[in-house]
Amino acid sequence: MLEYVKTILQKVSFSKYLFERELKKGLRYLLPSEIEEFRDWCYAMFSQVYLSVLNRHFKPAY
Repeated sequence: MLEYVKTILQKVSFSKYLFERELKKGLRYLLPSEIEEFRDWCYAMFSQVYLSVLNRHFKPAY
C-alpha cells in the first residue's frame, strides 16, 4: 500500500488541494509501521513546495 500511496501523491502533486486530500487518505490507509518511512519520503520529495501541508499532517519527530 505504501508504494501505491507514493504513486498517487506524485501524480497529484501539481495541486495543493489534491495533494493534501490524498495525503490525508494515504495516512488513513497505511500501517503504523509504514508511517515513518512515508513521512521521511514525503519531506524528501515535497518539502520544497508543500512544507506547510506536511507539517500540518505529520507530528514532529523528536
